[in-house]
Amino acid sequence: MPDFLDTLQHVRPFVCADADSVSLYFHADALQSRMSVQHPNQLEVPYTKTMMGFLLVTPHPAHLLMIGLGGGSLAKFCYHHLPTTRITVVEINPHVIALRQQFQIPEDDARFSVICADGADFVRRARQAFDVVLVDGFDVQGQAAQLSSRAFYEDCYRSLLPKGVMVVNTDAEHAQHTVLLQRVHKTYHGNFIEVSVQERSNHIVFAVKGMPISARSMSLSWTLAQHTAEAQAQLKTEFQRIVQLLDGLEPLGQRIDQRNPLHLH
Repeated sequence: MPDFLDTLQHVRPFVCADADSVSLYFHADALQSRMSVQHPNQLEVPYTKTMMGFLLVTPHPAHLLMIGLGGGSLAKFCYHHLPTTRITVVEINPHVIALRQQFQIPEDDARFSVICADGADFVRRARQAFDVVLVDGFDVQGQAAQLSSRAFYEDCYRSLLPKGVMVVNTDAEHAQHTVLLQRVHKTYHGNFIEVSVQERSNHIVFAVKGMPISARSMSLSWTLAQHTAEAQAQLKTEFQRIVQLLDGLEPLGQRIDQRNPLHLH
């Protein structure tokens, strides 16, 4: 078994639970995930709703790759609200996967699987192509270095289908945040945006393979209409915010340069 799968190599997260919620932490001041006891498939942490903004570009992804399982919020939401999408989740920490039942993450089936592996290695070796790659790889030290390298972003680019979307959860307070944005800019030829998450230091980066991102190519009403009323209720406000931020901008690939990546508040 590879060294990175040795449970001794990984920090054991802990769970805090009360009558209303179950939460995952690596340390006391860093919430990783929260699940509502009454609504276990609901998106509780704000940045997860922002990450679902990929639906504005690709409303019906055939195959979605998630790097980082955490408490499974995004995995569960996509499993229940994207019924035709095949979902592959890659998580490096076996202690996180061991909490799967506690967070009511579905068992593997024909269209859903959780793989214990290094996400960077998985993407580098991937032979299949994905419509969407979601990168949410944090550990006790914060944003995982191997999921922030130029080589990793190039591997994600290669693994995407044309017009495929990479979505990355980033920490704007990280010392290498600007460097990370420059790497995405170079790899995706400027076809990316960075959207801040309200009241948090998370910034979500959306990058599209071979296509500028523009509000002109998005239809908020049509995108929402493709999904259930429950999904619409959770996503509508955040999707409106994203589209409003983009509205009126020319294709973003024409605006961004390496020294001044576009940041939307």
